[in-house]
Amino acid sequence: MPTPNPRRWMALWVIALAQFMVIMDTSIIGVALPDIQRDLGFDQNTLSWVFNAYVVAFGGLLLLGGRLSDLFGARNMFTAGWIVLLAGSVVAGVADAVWVELAGRAVQGIGAALIAPAALTMLIMLFGGQPKELTKALALYGAAAPAGGTAGVFLGGVLTDVLSWEWVFFINVPIALVALAAIPSLMPAGQAQRGSIDIAGAVTVTAGLAAAVFAVVRAPEEGWGSFATIGVLAGAIVLLGVFVAIQSARREPLMRLSIFRTPNLGAANLAQLLLGAAWIPMWFFLNLYLQQVLGLGAFEGGAALLPMTVAIMIMMVVAAPRLINRFGPKPMVVSGLFVLAVGMLWLSFVRPDGNFAADVLPASLVAATGMALAFIPSLGTAISSARPEEGGLASGIVNTAYQVGSALGLAAMTALAASQGADALGDPRALTDGFSAAFLGAAGIALVGSVIAALTLRQPGPPTAEPASAEEAPTGEPAVAS
Repeated sequence: MPTPNPRRWMALWVIALAQFMVIMDTSIIGVALPDIQRDLGFDQNTLSWVFNAYVVAFGGLLLLGGRLSDLFGARNMFTAGWIVLLAGSVVAGVADAVWVELAGRAVQGIGAALIAPAALTMLIMLFGGQPKELTKALALYGAAAPAGGTAGVFLGGVLTDVLSWEWVFFINVPIALVALAAIPSLMPAGQAQRGSIDIAGAVTVTAGLAAAVFAVVRAPEEGWGSFATIGVLAGAIVLLGVFVAIQSARREPLMRLSIFRTPNLGAANLAQLLLGAAWIPMWFFLNLYLQQVLGLGAFEGGAALLPMTVAIMIMMVVAAPRLINRFGPKPMVVSGLFVLAVGMLWLSFVRPDGNFAADVLPASLVAATGMALAFIPSLGTAISSARPEEGGLASGIVNTAYQVGSALGLAAMTALAASQGADALGDPRALTDGFSAAFLGAAGIALVGSVIAALTLRQPGPPTAEPASAEEAPTGEPAVAS
C-alpha cells in the first residue's frame, strides 16, 4: 500500500474550499440582483440570467471538465479552473453592460466546471488508499456545499449593504489567490494520460446538457408546453443522442459508455440526481418563506439557516462515516432520502402567520439529517465504482448528475409553486400555499429516490477492479486534440 501523503488533510481544506466556492457562487448574488438590475439596465426577463448563466455553463461543462482532468492531470485542471474563476469574477465585478455581466458569470461557471471534478479526483488520490479516511474526507467535502450555500445568502447581503454589489464577485479574488498559492505544495501532481480529446463528443454533450438546463430553467417563464421549451428540449435530446452515437464509434471516447455497466455507478448517480432535485428546491423555497412570509432580512434569513447547516456538517463529519462503516452505503442512501422526504413533508405544513421556532427549525433539522445521511454514501459509491484512471470522468458524471438534478427539480417546483400562488408577492397566505406545494413536491421526489435506491443499489462486496487495456492505461504522456 502506498505511503499516505503527509499533507493530505491540509490539502483537503483547499479541496473543501473549492466546493464551498462553487456552491457559494450560486447563492451569493440573490440579494444583489435588484442593485445589479438598476445599475446595468437588466429588464425583469433577463435578470434571472445573472444566475442562470453560471448554472448553465457549470452544469453543461462538468463532463468535459472531468475528462480534461483525466487527460491533463487533476492538479493542472484544478489550477486552470481557479484562474478562470478569478478572471470571470473580475469581469462580472467590473461589468458596465448586461452582456459583460452575463459573460463574466458564464466564465465563472466554466471555471467551476473545471474545479469541481478535479477536486474530487484529487480527494480520491489523497485518500483512496485509506477507506476509513476516505469516508471522513468525503464528509468534510460534502459539508462544504451547504456551508457555501448558506454563507452566500447572508454574505451577499452584507457585502451589498456595506460595500456594493460588485463585491459579491470581487470576494472571489483573494480566495482564488490563496488557493492558487497553496496548490503547488499541497496538491498531488497526479499523472496525465495518453489519449486524444474527443472534440465532437465534447461539443455535442456540452451543447446537449446546456440546452437541457437552459430549457428547464426557462420553462417556468416560457411555459412547459411552449414551443420554445419543447423545441429546445427536443434539440437537447437530439444532441445527446448524437453524443451517444459518437461515443459508441470512437476508439478513445470522451465517456466510455460501458462505464455505466459498472455495478452501482448508475444507481448512485441517479440517487445524486434525485437528491439534488429534492434538496435544492427545499433550500430555495425555505429562503423565500423566511424572507417573504416571516419578514426576515437577507442576513437574518441566512442566519436562520445556520442551525440546519451546522446539523448537516456535524452529521456528515461525525455521524455519517460511522454509520456507513457499520451499515454500508445502501441502507444509508435509502434511509437518508426517506428521512429527507419526511422533513420536507413536515415543512409543507408551514403557516402564513407562523414563526421560525415552530414552523421551520424542527422540520429543517429532520431534512438536514436526511441530506447528511444520503449524500456521502451516494457520492462515495459513484466515485469509487469507477476505475482509478477514470476518476475525473466519474467525478464529472456525479457532479453533472447533481447539478442537472438541481436544475430540473428547482424548475419543476418553481412552476408548481407559482401555480399555487407563490408569485403573489405581498400576499402571505398565497405565498405560503405556493411554498407548501413546492415542499410537498420535493418530498415526493425524495421518496421516489428512496424507493429507486432500494431497488437499484447493491450492497458492495469485496472490491474488484476492471483491468485497463494497454491503450487505456495511464502513461504520463500529454493528451492531444483530435
